Amino acid sequence: MTSTDNEICRMEARTIAAKVKSRELSAGEVTEAVLRRMDIVEPHLHAFCTPTPDVARAAARAVDVKIAAGEDAGVLAGVPIGIKDLIATKGIPTAMGSQLYRDFVPDEDDIVVERLKAAGAVIIGKTNVPELGYSGVGHNPVFETTRNPWNTALTPGGSSAGAGAAVAAGVGPFSIGSDGGGSVRIPAAHCGLFGIKPSMGRVPLYPGCRDERYPGLSSWESLEHIGPLSRTVADAALMLNVIAGPDPPRPPLDPGRLVRLCRGDQGRHQRAARRL
Repeated sequence: MTSTDNEICRMEARTIAAKVKSRELSAGEVTEAVLRRMDIVEPHLHAFCTPTPDVARAAARAVDVKIAAGEDAGVLAGVPIGIKDLIATKGIPTAMGSQLYRDFVPDEDDIVVERLKAAGAVIIGKTNVPELGYSGVGHNPVFETTRNPWNTALTPGGSSAGAGAAVAAGVGPFSIGSDGGGSVRIPAAHCGLFGIKPSMGRVPLYPGCRDERYPGLSSWESLEHIGPLSRTVADAALMLNVIAGPDPPRPPLDPGRLVRLCRGDQGRHQRAARRL
């Protein structure tokens, strides 16, 4: 890594967005710097269960094209971000640390992912979690155990384990996490970060908690709160302003289709169980 890479990886999200929009930096330059840092630290930390460098580069190019054309690239223009692997990402595996879902690829983004992408954020990968989010650590039966950047003999906490480790290590200025019983706040405490569990209803939960097509996909509707982990309070506020807001109405799911989909999900569970 170069000194410029290190400088970029230490920047706050709001600084990155300002420099990208002013063309002092390109989104491509920011993305490459962060991806190089990911390559260096990932063998030690295992913060990302599914890195997405190609997705990130394509998103960065789109931001740079918008800016070159004089268009508004969004308040998070060119800002790299990791997405917790309990949160649905269209076309990107969402395994949730479970053998049951290790091959699952959602066909739509979670609302918070839609909003982050619309604001110009660049997804650099899915961050690791304990199986289905049911633990305050970072190990699961599918991926390598996530380590704390401050001391790799220790856990970064969980369940937003990879999110905390990535941000603390400078692989993106912030990451999206979720919290039912401490899953944002525990990694924030363990990794020396700022994390917030927003009030219930402030950030929409769909499809992760409310879409019957995805039994088991985080499904903590009465407890789940999606929120940021960041190195500064200002960056957390910046992200929260993007992802918060009313849940737009969604079309009702046909009951017959629901039965068929649930039967298909049951079959997937049975096939996965046979592999164990």
